[in-house]
Amino acid sequence: MHNLPPMENYPHPQDTATSNKLLLLYLIPVFGFFPSLWTLYRRQGSREQLAVSRLSITLGFTWMLGYFLLSSGAATSDFLAIRLLILNSFFTSGYFLVSIWLIFRVIQGKSYRLPGFSNFAERILRKY
Repeated sequence: MHNLPPMENYPHPQDTATSNKLLLLYLIPVFGFFPSLWTLYRRQGSREQLAVSRLSITLGFTWMLGYFLLSSGAATSDFLAIRLLILNSFFTSGYFLVSIWLIFRVIQGKSYRLPGFSNFAERILRKY
């Protein structure tokens, strides 16, 4: 019994509740990008908050890049326009579904990591 660390070292329930609320905020599609960017810019937050911020920013940039590339391709092509617009809608729907799925995983207390994508986000944004 006397080998246990002091009570100050354990997280308080308010801290974990606040942390989960911030994680949910970071994972909101499109709008969660900005608080995530602010968290990485300030370099403050728990290790978990920084990891979710990196993932949120990488998902947001990937969606934004794909959205603009598919939209510009549809605008410049007569033959492929409808196909690219349909692909664009699937891409956007996928981004929203993945974000909502991650929100449910955080609520359930499960891992928020995406295979391959989380590693990519960590490598790209590690210095932030």
